Amino acid sequence: MHRTPPNGVAPSHPELLHEDLTRTVIEAFRQVHYELGAGFVESVYLRALEIALRQSGLRVRRELPITVFFRGEPVGLFRGDLLVESKLLLELKIGDRLDPAAETQLLNYLRATRIEVGLILHFGPKPKVKRRILTNDRKLVR
Repeated sequence: MHRTPPNGVAPSHPELLHEDLTRTVIEAFRQVHYELGAGFVESVYLRALEIALRQSGLRVRRELPITVFFRGEPVGLFRGDLLVESKLLLELKIGDRLDPAAETQLLNYLRATRIEVGLILHFGPKPKVKRRILTNDRKLVR
């Protein structure tokens, strides 16, 4: 049974953060994978997914430049594959198997930004999705 606390505010569930948006993106990813299949270069999937997401009515930014800070000073720049609705960072991967380093990469990207939810979308022989959350209250203050 789900109960609302006496103060009337339901407890936050980070695992549900941006759940509807995430579900919409995963469905678009699966459609792109189904329609194109495996074996293309990453840029083909990136552009196709961007089109599918925009056709779903979502705001998408491709290859977004993101500055990495250390002790308040910029130390580098990376490019996130896609940013959806300014809330969800997508990292696309291709190949026969998903490299475990992709998860570390995504977590570093989340750590370097105010974005809290990211997806690794693997366009391999079978589509794979990994969802990671790093809430801002768990990040070091810049």
